Amino acid sequence: MHRRNVLVTTRQPELAHKLQTMLASMDVQLQLLNTSVLDCLASNNTEGLDLLILDANHESLTDLEKIEDILFTDANASMLLIVQPEALGTMKLPRRLKYDFIVRQALDIEYQVRIHQLLWPGEEAGTSDFIRSGTLTLNLATYQVKVDGTTLDLTYLEYALLAFLITHPGRTYSRDALLRRVWGFDYYGGSRTVDVHVRRVRSKLGPELAQRLETVRGVGYLWNS
Repeated sequence: MHRRNVLVTTRQPELAHKLQTMLASMDVQLQLLNTSVLDCLASNNTEGLDLLILDANHESLTDLEKIEDILFTDANASMLLIVQPEALGTMKLPRRLKYDFIVRQALDIEYQVRIHQLLWPGEEAGTSDFIRSGTLTLNLATYQVKVDGTTLDLTYLEYALLAFLITHPGRTYSRDALLRRVWGFDYYGGSRTVDVHVRRVRSKLGPELAQRLETVRGVGYLWNS
């Protein structure tokens, strides 16, 4: 993969931290700004910009055509719009740019998929996309997990949970934290759904690797690499 330049504009600290953490695992040069997107683009040199990640509010959606003009003329960059579900019915999407959109409450793994496809469309996985832990190989580009060369039959959420813990080894996350970071919302079924998914993942990993997905009593779970 080639290194890409990414500009993130948001006034939401939690979203900014989430995107910063997510992009840290990708081969990008990140610039994070919290002012008006038009002011950002007007005051910053957009030459060489590959992707604008725009936390779209009413103001930025109203100015979307102007934003598109600047990106198309000065940078020919792609755009990812992060929108609230209620904005989808009236949102007018760019006509000249390569773009995508995602609702703010989407899973982290969906953010990663959409960002990766905008930055490296059609490119195969590079060495940085592989994470190995013992006999396990995690492919962040194809969303597959292999043990001793055999691909595990994981559901979407089982993969997302395992991938999150493996990419944050040695750190304990509570059930509520995992729901926010993996499921992406407050799951109405209760935080015990995390326990169910952990049991399923352990059963598919096999006895040796299952021991690495540790339970920290009274706290949550961690991956011991």
